[in-house]
Amino acid sequence: MDFEYSEKVQNLLARVERFMDEHIYPNEEAEHVWVTDPANQWTHWPGLDDLKEKARAQGLWNLFLPKEYGEFSPGLTNLEYAPLAETMGRVPWSLEVFNCSAPDTGNMEVLAKYGTPAQHERWLRPLLNGEIRSAYLMTEPDVASSDATNIATEIRADGDAYVINGRKWWISGIMDPRCELLLLMGKSNPENPRHQQHSTIIIPRDTPGVVIERNQTVFGSFNSPGGEAVVRLDNVRVPKENLILGEGRGFEIAQGRLGPGRIHHCMRSIGQAQRALEIMARRVENRVAFGKKLSEQSAIRQDIARSWCEIEQARLLTLKAADRMDKVGNKAARDIIAAIKIVAPQMAQNVTDRAIQAHGGMGVSDDTPIAHFFTLNRFLRIADGPDAVHMSQLAKLKIKEYNA
Repeated sequence: MDFEYSEKVQNLLARVERFMDEHIYPNEEAEHVWVTDPANQWTHWPGLDDLKEKARAQGLWNLFLPKEYGEFSPGLTNLEYAPLAETMGRVPWSLEVFNCSAPDTGNMEVLAKYGTPAQHERWLRPLLNGEIRSAYLMTEPDVASSDATNIATEIRADGDAYVINGRKWWISGIMDPRCELLLLMGKSNPENPRHQQHSTIIIPRDTPGVVIERNQTVFGSFNSPGGEAVVRLDNVRVPKENLILGEGRGFEIAQGRLGPGRIHHCMRSIGQAQRALEIMARRVENRVAFGKKLSEQSAIRQDIARSWCEIEQARLLTLKAADRMDKVGNKAARDIIAAIKIVAPQMAQNVTDRAIQAHGGMGVSDDTPIAHFFTLNRFLRIADGPDAVHMSQLAKLKIKEYNA
């Protein structure tokens, strides 16, 4: 693979960096103050809409959607998107400004790849336009959802409709009033082979029977405005045309959805680790302890050197994974996708931990974004499949390969 970014990517990257400098970093504190104020819970920062309009006007919009999605895509490959996602990831909420934030990205990919023309018109286009937001209902409290075949929420055919009953949790984004679309994975054909028992179906957010049981916190935060929640589905009735792709295709859809999402997470983790390292380097150069600057202390220098090496290694592995996805497809690249999902969040957690230590008490506060980066990446080691599952699957693939 060619490690030099093309002229097109260099131009886009410069534009994204300029937008971050002019509009995102200067508003970082204002956005944080707003979303952490209990009085503003479940409402987005008012300045967000103006920034989204600016980004769209500048053509910095939906950059995540790979070129194989045709008319819906801006035409970038995964490899071309990687440095852009890394830059956006330096301020996690900025992803929405560019309409590149989860879970909308994964849901848009599902609809673009598997949806009908009617589903495109009703749901995909509003998402692509940034007019609505969405949620993905997969994980359940009563089963180990890291094994997706355990998913037990019932999808039952009833005349010209499907009726859904079950409970989901860790449903990100559902508390945002702009969330109008839910994609749910549930069991529709229990008599089928194990990987053909589930389906994915569209549920409008305001459908009767969709009940929020409680909000969930992540490291003490409600993560407003989207939040996480336990959701109960009581006889939720939707028309049969809301099914995506067909009965028994849910596991296939989930696998297709999570592959790109995993590498997008990794790209952003690298951006957060890189920014934490830069903040750390400036901090230690300007603090004196025991008669000399922290930057002159051997332990600090080792932390910075080790962090730079780990970031660079993860960045190169991510670029290789993106390149493989572009050349052979997500399924054939599943080994390296698993590898980077194992490596990147743990790397970012390690780097941010060192940066926290170098800042002392300030490191665990919200005076810098480092503490948020740490908790975000610790959470990410569970999201979209825990480390242990990815390691197990990767080892299984390699054992089979080396014994072929």
